[in-house]
Amino acid sequence: MKRVLLPLAAVAALGLAACSEKAQNETAEAAEAVGADANATMTEAANDVESATDRALGSAENAIDRAGNAIDSGADKVDNAADAAETELKK
Repeated sequence: MKRVLLPLAAVAALGLAACSEKAQNETAEAAEAVGADANATMTEAANDVESATDRALGSAENAIDRAGNAIDSGADKVDNAADAAETELKK
């Protein structure tokens, strides 16, 4: 009886070992997939942040340009008014 059980136990052990190796491979593949997905997600997030930063800085630059133009326009009006007042005083 021991002669029959020993080969069956060996076959069962080999079967379990093969399953364990397969399970290890599947686990490794799953870990690699998760790592790749995490890397892709981080890359996409970094690109999104960079794009949002570029848009925000572009908007800020445009706002500063408009403010500078408004200041220049106001300064020109003040200068013109001062010139007009000086001309009136000389009459």
